[in-house]
Amino acid sequence: MSLKDMQKEVDDWIGQFEEGYWHPLSMLARLTEEVGELAREVNHQYGQKPKKQEEPEGNLALELADILFIIGCFANSMNIDLDKAFQDMMNKYRERDSNRWTRIQPENH
Repeated sequence: MSLKDMQKEVDDWIGQFEEGYWHPLSMLARLTEEVGELAREVNHQYGQKPKKQEEPEGNLALELADILFIIGCFANSMNIDLDKAFQDMMNKYRERDSNRWTRIQPENH
């Protein structure tokens, strides 16, 4: 699924409700909330704060997908094409950071 396809699916979902997209500040708060849930789960699985016995096991993939949903909402509400934005961002990294780190060298066989 491309980002464009994801954005369309998100838009189709939101479009069935009269309330539509939230105000940008509300979506930013929601994005922050979802990132916090991801951070909590990562801390439980890999950090120094284990879950309580009665807490259910979390799902990192679903937490990341929740973040993608909100990003899709945010982009749609502002008419941002995430496919184009992603390519522009990658071009920026390729130009700015191509010599910043040590590249993996192919093995000599």
